Amino acid sequence: MPRFQGDYYSATAGPAPVAPPLRGAVDAGVCIVGAGFAGLNTALGLVERGRRDVVVLEARTVGFGASGRNGGFVFGGYSRGEERLIADLGPEVAREVYGWTLDAVRRIRSRIDAHGIHCDAVDGGVIWANWFKDPRPLKARQSLLQDRYDARWTWLDRAQMRERIVSERYADGLFEQAAFHFHPLRYARGIAGVLSREDVRVHEDSPAIALKREGSAWRVQTPEGEVRCRTVVLACGGYLAGLRSRIDASVLPVATYVMVTEPLGDRMRDVLRTDAAVYDTRFAFDYYRPLPDTRLLWGGRISVWDRAPSAVEHVLVRDMLRVFPQLAGVAIDHAWSGLMSYAPHEMPHVLEAEPGLWVAQAFGGHGVAPTTAAGELIASAIAEGDTRWRRLSRYGLQPAFKPLGFLAAQASYWWAQSKDALKDRVERGVFG
Repeated sequence: MPRFQGDYYSATAGPAPVAPPLRGAVDAGVCIVGAGFAGLNTALGLVERGRRDVVVLEARTVGFGASGRNGGFVFGGYSRGEERLIADLGPEVAREVYGWTLDAVRRIRSRIDAHGIHCDAVDGGVIWANWFKDPRPLKARQSLLQDRYDARWTWLDRAQMRERIVSERYADGLFEQAAFHFHPLRYARGIAGVLSREDVRVHEDSPAIALKREGSAWRVQTPEGEVRCRTVVLACGGYLAGLRSRIDASVLPVATYVMVTEPLGDRMRDVLRTDAAVYDTRFAFDYYRPLPDTRLLWGGRISVWDRAPSAVEHVLVRDMLRVFPQLAGVAIDHAWSGLMSYAPHEMPHVLEAEPGLWVAQAFGGHGVAPTTAAGELIASAIAEGDTRWRRLSRYGLQPAFKPLGFLAAQASYWWAQSKDALKDRVERGVFG
């Protein structure tokens, strides 16, 4: 028997929704390609606006990609930092755009409650833990968030951090109380179930293999069927559909890694005495959180290589023991990697690429809230003519210059990693 039995979320999600492959021809108002968070939230946003003429096509299974296999953090912001967002957009538009993700956190929580979605939601907040001794970057970010974005993160001094995280690794930290964490695959399946109950057709094992314009309408073909519709939304994340070369050429599918320990039981208090999820201040940061069954989920790294579970375990256990050496010898029950879509400008693509052809992709590993925001923007644009999505127009379909883009992305990550390591060694006076 293989040692790793798939990813933790698939192993614990329970029964999958009934979503048979599309067979035959159907007519719809909107066809959404991709049943990850971006596609599902667009569909639900349309339903909430009275539109049920929607078909969702998924090449594999609901939540297969990054949506169903991520760290499970639900908090505000984008991959692109808040300071650069202001430089790009100006303070007023940046505040609005950032606010969409804060609204999304509240929307996700309200949808969980309203629809009774059982997804292990833990209202424990998120801690941004300072890997370094210098508190100034934390103080600057705390002030920026409060003054420019009306987002209030609580300061945790070293003693308060030690009360929560049993590690000598960190100095101080910031606590985002409004954030939470959850089982992302259960949430994705829960949203798919809501859509099915609202007569939205969701079809798994139905890859879109061709996209053709017919006058002002579209025809989306699958191996066994087709959808004729007025509007198409491409929401494929890192698993590109290959339907429009310009759209695919604008993102890099980049891998990231996650593992889950065996149940720790009472040993969990040897490492964490908080329900919060945690990530640190390095560019190449670790992230982790306690699971309801007393396991520790640990993730990190960015790579152009989608590695085997044993390789993921090897890399991440080493990272984990740097923070929690007391977990030496703990067994790893699940380890996996997966692809996320990343744009060179580090912001999502939320746009109309052609008349009636919408794109929601490139969430860059920070996607739970931004995918929800994107779904709202596109749904309101389709159903109500809302033009707020144009606030993101500067973040367009810029070429990612593959395959050289992969090398540049990996080199950039390694360079940031080396700068983090150098700063750490300088602070600690270690040069050997």
